[in-house]
Amino acid sequence: MRSVKAVTASPPTSASVPTAPGGLPLIGHAHYLAKTPLPFITSLRDHGSVVRIRLGPTPAYVVTDPELTRTVLVTEAAHFAKGGKVFEVLRGVFGDGLATVADGDIHLRNRRLMQPMFNKAHIATRGNAMIDQVRSMVSAWEEDQLRNVFVDMNDVTLAAFLVALFGMDLPANLQREFAVLMPVIMKGAIRQTILPPWVTRLPLPANRAHTHRVARLRALIDQAIDHHSGRPVGTPPATAHDPAEAAGCPHRAAADNAQARLFETLLTAGDQFTRRQLQDEAITLMNAAIETTATTLAWTLYELTQHPEIEQCLRAELTAVCTGRPLIQEDLDRLPYSRQVLQEAVRKYGPAWMVTRIATRDIDLGGHHIPQGADIVWSPYLHQNDPAHFPEPATFNPDRWPSDRVPTTRDSLFAFGDGRRKCIGENFAWTEMQIILATILQTWPRLRLVSRPPRPQTAITVKPDKLTISFGSS
Repeated sequence: MRSVKAVTASPPTSASVPTAPGGLPLIGHAHYLAKTPLPFITSLRDHGSVVRIRLGPTPAYVVTDPELTRTVLVTEAAHFAKGGKVFEVLRGVFGDGLATVADGDIHLRNRRLMQPMFNKAHIATRGNAMIDQVRSMVSAWEEDQLRNVFVDMNDVTLAAFLVALFGMDLPANLQREFAVLMPVIMKGAIRQTILPPWVTRLPLPANRAHTHRVARLRALIDQAIDHHSGRPVGTPPATAHDPAEAAGCPHRAAADNAQARLFETLLTAGDQFTRRQLQDEAITLMNAAIETTATTLAWTLYELTQHPEIEQCLRAELTAVCTGRPLIQEDLDRLPYSRQVLQEAVRKYGPAWMVTRIATRDIDLGGHHIPQGADIVWSPYLHQNDPAHFPEPATFNPDRWPSDRVPTTRDSLFAFGDGRRKCIGENFAWTEMQIILATILQTWPRLRLVSRPPRPQTAITVKPDKLTISFGSS
């Protein structure tokens, strides 16, 4: 393991930070981040534990050692505030949601108000309704149809999360438009992250389209809030979500009352949240619940097509636990191997690849001088594919995660962050991913990769560029 020094107030003897080679005038290293982002970000560990790059004319300091990243996020978090170019761009989409609001009293207050939504016991009250929603969608797939799995996983995770957030009766037209808008908005956001700021301010068609889509997303969130808050708590919806549900889901009667409670945590906060803040938090939660889980699930399904022995172990565990009946919420804690498989997909594919902080003062980080106001970049993908910490990182190996360590964010796994800004929805993400993976395996006994092996592609997450799988009953 690499040895690093502690953080101190920057003394005059601090070493300068090595600069990554290949920077160009005006754009800096943006051409690498645009064309070969993952090879570039992982190559930086060869140049030191902290490496200077330029995003346009702006310098940024990439932390390549996980010990120093933990210092930034946990032990010296007060000196590394959440912010930087990535978060400024995302704030244009999310507003001041929990993921992007500045450190301080507002963040602490909002996190405290929202924490009950994501307690494990409370998530469990929504599990069976999410299972019903996922089952209705997955079972509607046509046998042996060529499916774009990344698109499917975005649709399924969005639908499951909307059921948890707003209840069972959100109008279908809102769900469809959410599904169309979210991926395009995230693509536009990452484009703005890697381009020089002056380019993103020009009246270019791509910039105007991005602004229009964000405005439309806020309008949709407003409609969803109004729809949800217009029905008294505990009142069953007037119509079922789809014909299959109209026929009667086994968990539906109990689910409708429970489902109203998630977003009601915010609605009942009274004047502590304005309408704009409700929009910000709903958009933030939606992206967090969809982007990471959909990406992880898509990569997991791909890996199962490449490792039939892992798929067989998953199916054997599911059969032993469910004994021929459909999955229920109470089964999830008895599926440890599924958690290990998902943990390994999270490890291998990031899913986030670039996150930023801002130095609040001149400081020494690992023996290197970091000036006040500088962007600090850390990369879960870089750390989680470091052979010094994960031997043979390209190998998909769920056995590297013993069941007594799942889930974990210790060591060098930073997929959900760490410290006081650690992702509030981690418990929800594990529940949602287990539900979807188990339901797909129960519904479809056969998975087959139809497309070429996918290549990693960066957006907010590290997603597959093309992934087509057919699902069969035998």
